[in-house]
Amino acid sequence: MKTDNARPDFIKVEHAEMLFDTKKGRFHALRDINLSITEGEFIALIGHSGCGKSTLLNLVAGLLKPSAGVLLCDRREIAAPGPDRGVVFQNHSLLPWLTCFDNVHLAVERVFGATETKAQLKARTTAALELVGMGHALAKRPHEISGGMKQRVGIARALAMEPKVLLLDEPFGALDALTRAKLQDELLVIVARTGSTVVMVTHDVDEAVLLSDRIVMMTNGPAATIGDIVTVPLARPRDRVALAEDPSYVHCRKEVLEFLYTRHGHPEKEAA
Repeated sequence: MKTDNARPDFIKVEHAEMLFDTKKGRFHALRDINLSITEGEFIALIGHSGCGKSTLLNLVAGLLKPSAGVLLCDRREIAAPGPDRGVVFQNHSLLPWLTCFDNVHLAVERVFGATETKAQLKARTTAALELVGMGHALAKRPHEISGGMKQRVGIARALAMEPKVLLLDEPFGALDALTRAKLQDELLVIVARTGSTVVMVTHDVDEAVLLSDRIVMMTNGPAATIGDIVTVPLARPRDRVALAEDPSYVHCRKEVLEFLYTRHGHPEKEAA
């Protein structure tokens, strides 16, 4: 999917700065971040460790407040977490004493409990789990399912709240290659079905090119900023096997690799 510049910005980051107070003094994590995202767009944030990818995602989630600048979602300032922005972390964060159903239902009840009946809440929970292929495991607890299944439940929990924006912080980073590939393909199907606006942190170049409409590449920290943005001119849904030799795919992949390893080499190597 290509970005339509005529469409209004759905998420807007304007001159955002992020400084943290540490024992060693103030740490300047992000500087002058400017980014506009349209509704339904899939954005990947990529860069070396310490470049502020997760910090930027947490700003959009409302889990952090910027030291300067402003962030908007659907023309409203982001000042705190909200159900309009669903978040999925690398650690699934499921409550171990609850079943898969109850983990998702807890979030659904908080968002829709005042306006929907118990039957509607149950149906919404079940539908979200079925959407991610976990309808067979409603009664299972986290210790009874695999890591990939736990991530599916985490995604279901986020989607069940019907967020305007889905925020993913390396959700497949801890999974084996085959499980990761399967969930990437399923995510493409889910996003096509829901029309979600997605912002995803990743360290995987192939994942970024396969999934996203634009790849936002961060410079090395401290005081990291957006170094460049690559537009991926490939229609969704995408077939990973067919794309392997697609000229556009190969070109985008090369651009990202050149940025990460030539223009902005890993800071640990530079310091060596």
